[in-house]
Amino acid sequence: MDVKYINPFLQSFVSIMPQLGINNVEKGSLSVRGKVIESPGVIIILGIMGDVRGNVIYTTTIECAKKIASTMMMGMPVNELDEMAQSAISELTNMLTANAAMNFSNEGINIDISTPTLMYGEFTANTSSDKVLCIEMLVDDMPFEINIAIEKVNL
Repeated sequence: MDVKYINPFLQSFVSIMPQLGINNVEKGSLSVRGKVIESPGVIIILGIMGDVRGNVIYTTTIECAKKIASTMMMGMPVNELDEMAQSAISELTNMLTANAAMNFSNEGINIDISTPTLMYGEFTANTSSDKVLCIEMLVDDMPFEINIAIEKVNL
């Protein structure tokens, strides 16, 4: 996978999160993983189609997801990852990925995205790619990972 696929997602994250009232955002480590992604509690998967294809898989803890959902809902307490909190987190990943799609477009790479699929609990997810780029972001010192499993389409 080409590392040029990282910047559109990083730019999106640092642009979108402050708009939602989440200002304490830092980039953590960058790593390459195999095709198996272990759930830290919450996984949201979006498909990528177009000039590149694959998936972006966002992972975080249930506590981080609840905190982000609470912030997105103007500080409303979120004691469990209920339907409303899941909807907020799904919408966040939709916004992040749509913004990344615009960033890709600015580089001449056209993509479409699928609707988010959110799952939570203890499980693993498998990607179609053997190598996955993982960008660790810290949201209020809590982990939020962006796992990028996309490849250029050869036509």
